Amino acid sequence: MSRFILNRPDPGLLYAEYDNPPVNLLDDDTVAELDELVSILEQDAHLRVVVIRSANPHFFMARYDVGSAAAGDPLARLHRFADITDRLARAPVISIATIRGRARGGGNEVALACDLRYGSLENTILAQPEVPLGLIPAGGGIERLGRLIGRSRALEVIASGNDYDGPTAERYGWVNRALPDDELDRFVDQLAHRLARFDRVALATTKHQLNRHTLVPAHEIAETVRALPAVIADADPDRREAIRERAAADPLAFELDLGPLIGGPFND
Repeated sequence: MSRFILNRPDPGLLYAEYDNPPVNLLDDDTVAELDELVSILEQDAHLRVVVIRSANPHFFMARYDVGSAAAGDPLARLHRFADITDRLARAPVISIATIRGRARGGGNEVALACDLRYGSLENTILAQPEVPLGLIPAGGGIERLGRLIGRSRALEVIASGNDYDGPTAERYGWVNRALPDDELDRFVDQLAHRLARFDRVALATTKHQLNRHTLVPAHEIAETVRALPAVIADADPDRREAIRERAAADPLAFELDLGPLIGGPFND
């Protein structure tokens, strides 16, 4: 793997550290490696826990890099991504997202597919920025966020496309806890090692039984993917082009402040 650095300090525990500089955008290679990672979770009979984290303190996982997906069928690509996040949610391993920095768009959808999410109190920013970009979340963001934080809050988050900090994410129930940055890794490490000592069948069965009552059916996410072309066809092309130009002018600044930037007028 080139996007994920894998480290296995214990037979029952796997760390997957995402590193795609400069801003940890998701791309087609990321999706291929996520597929490979989830296959490990599904097939390894010794594994109990996976911790997904980032090598970049400013970005957990950013949005999908649309520029990398110019060729091919975008709907097929989205269906594949949605299928992988569904498999991650169902895998017989406890998945933990350690969120430090920005998790937006597809990056937030990966975090939402994890079983547990812990964020940095000072350095977590979560968002689904698709609507201001003339799109909709189509990788499970609508469905999982709605079940996790409730309809009204999910509508606020998704329709506004704005950034949400760690304390707000904790209050909304978006993350399990927002911990001081210097305590985050220690807390997750202790929890992961604790779980890795337990019986795998007990952990996997507990997750499976909870999933029966709480998991989003895959066909619901597929319906959202099928709704996307009509949204794209109706989007304002001038606004979309203006946003592309702003992003191209200073990519790092754009990604750092994406939430506030896309909320303003672009076609004055």
